[in-house]
Amino acid sequence: MSTQPAPSPLSAPLRQTLNWRDRWLLWRNRQLASPGFQQRAARFVLTRPVARQRAGQLFDLVAGFVYSQVLLACVRLRLFDRLHDAPEDAAALAAQLDMEPHAMTRLLQAGCALRLLQRFSDGRYGLGVLGAPMVGNAALAAMVEHHAVLYADLSDPVALLRGQAGAQQLAGYWPYGGTTAPEQLAGDRVAPYSALMTASQPLVASEILDSHDFRAHRRLLDVGGGEGRFLMAAAQRAPELALALFDLPAVAQRAQVALDAAGLAARARAHGGDFFNDPLPYGADLITLVRVVHDHNDGPVSRLLRAAHTALVPGGTLLLAEPMAGTASARAMGDAYFGFYLLAMGHGQPRTGQRLTELLQQAGFAEVRLLANAMPLQTSLLLARKGRT
Repeated sequence: MSTQPAPSPLSAPLRQTLNWRDRWLLWRNRQLASPGFQQRAARFVLTRPVARQRAGQLFDLVAGFVYSQVLLACVRLRLFDRLHDAPEDAAALAAQLDMEPHAMTRLLQAGCALRLLQRFSDGRYGLGVLGAPMVGNAALAAMVEHHAVLYADLSDPVALLRGQAGAQQLAGYWPYGGTTAPEQLAGDRVAPYSALMTASQPLVASEILDSHDFRAHRRLLDVGGGEGRFLMAAAQRAPELALALFDLPAVAQRAQVALDAAGLAARARAHGGDFFNDPLPYGADLITLVRVVHDHNDGPVSRLLRAAHTALVPGGTLLLAEPMAGTASARAMGDAYFGFYLLAMGHGQPRTGQRLTELLQQAGFAEVRLLANAMPLQTSLLLARKGRT
């Protein structure tokens, strides 16, 4: 028998401040917190499926770190690529990967439980529905590997929230936010994060290019464009488009080398500078900000958006692409994942489309609208226009 005290009734002042929906939510949550209600819901035939589902969801939150480590082990062992052509038995995989058979079986069974892998009727193991998209996917593999740094920083989330966590590994991984002179960063400081952004860029490039016709423009400036991977994708979609990139000097140097190697030397130029403090090259009729704004606080973002507005020709377009808070189909990604990722990073914040629209309007953009795209989990898109006068 539960010894939990019965919830006290709502006070009159509290009842007056809550609307009917809030009062219903408060009543519901008090019921869900009651052990007696939980036991009755688990036994009653009509509520039993819901009770089991919510119990499973709660356990998944508890066990989420373990699940992610199963995925990391599969990525580091290249299991998905190994199983691409045909399933394998546990003993053969253990021999190939220098692992005891019982340990390999443990990993394979865990992978099956998470639908990364699947056991076939003959006892061999192959790809599962969540593991198959990982085959040859350098972008996803790079993100999975990168999360080891994030998990280390999140080992004490309360200390992180209180600002007592000390030096963070993630802040060192993204050094441009923690220095007053990011344009002076040397090549070895920008190489790790530039490589990660280059690897992960394909995750969002097709989303952007499928949602807006780049052939309608004559000159594109990609601000914070890293090593030029998005420009390369845009160049294929719009063969007549002139291309420019702006990023930190050390990053821009790497970008120019990559663009030249991709055969774009005659079409693409990389410019170096600090886009929060230096003017952007003038003359583009399309500027893109791909996964740039959420990394930074409101003050620097406002300066960047004003600089983009100034750099555009009259009637030009700004396309802002990034994960956004409050996205209906991806709230956990925008509010939970990026909320804590950026906290560990030391700067930036997830923003709703409405908040970004406000910042764009304050920067001078007259028309802002949300573009529909297939996978808002990866990125959402805002299109803003500069006036013609």
